[in-house]
Amino acid sequence: MTSANWTTERPWRGIMVATALPLRDDLSVDHDAYAAHVRHLLANGCDGVVPNGSLGEYQTLTPDERARVVRTAVEAAGDGARVMPGVSAYGSAESRRWAEQAAEAGCGSVLLLPPNAYRADDDAVRAHYAEVSRAGLPVVAYNNPLDTKVDLVPPLLAQLHAEGSVVAVKEFSGDVRRAYEIAELAPELDLLIGADDVLLELAVAGAVGWIAGYPNAFPATCAELYHAACSGDLTTALPLYRALHPLLRQDSKTEFVQSIKLSMDIVGLRGGPTRPPRTPLTGQVEAMVRAATEKARAAGHH
Repeated sequence: MTSANWTTERPWRGIMVATALPLRDDLSVDHDAYAAHVRHLLANGCDGVVPNGSLGEYQTLTPDERARVVRTAVEAAGDGARVMPGVSAYGSAESRRWAEQAAEAGCGSVLLLPPNAYRADDDAVRAHYAEVSRAGLPVVAYNNPLDTKVDLVPPLLAQLHAEGSVVAVKEFSGDVRRAYEIAELAPELDLLIGADDVLLELAVAGAVGWIAGYPNAFPATCAELYHAACSGDLTTALPLYRALHPLLRQDSKTEFVQSIKLSMDIVGLRGGPTRPPRTPLTGQVEAMVRAATEKARAAGHH
């Protein structure tokens, strides 16, 4: 079985946490709290971090804030190879500039959505990934057809990989059947778990990494689950997966940022507020996240 562990040669493998970004009450970025969070994740079984993903609220950051978040992550990780910044933007040139900034900061890879300002066709998608890959860092494709309306289907992924534009895919479609088709069409393309609530299914199907949301709140428990799932130890993995699944499901919901930050606050980490247009959780969703967080806490004995 292919190793699902992080290595300097393939620094996109293992558990790469899409980091939540701690904000102060005035909604400014708390870079010290963010650095502490990165160190906490790495000390508790995670392999690296993905700053400036959707969970990091990158769309609400100024260019200066976005660049500084990457530098903060690299400094806190102590090894830039463990940092995979999101470099998504509306234009390919801007995404390439973010990839160049990541390379200058010493990062090991970058995560890139397809063009998402409009419904791009295959040729536009291929040109976009080719352009950003010219920055020189390995590019992980992010397939999120639910939000982008552009679907990186297995034949297109195989083409992107054959052209040298991508090394791996963060699969967020939720369709676990795709894992097998991707392996047939592009056996060297690394499959990464992209949605927390299909972790077990994609791990069993051969995923070699997890671009993860809920380890922000439960790094050690999630690391135990990931390694058990990837090694086929279902006796350990299944009970943990069942206990965590109500939370892992939130990773695929609209209010996933608020849910993960709330869970972080509950377990004593620094989640904090979100920037508008995201608003705080209320009502049933808040109550569910609180209850599920306490349940997960008990399951992990942390």
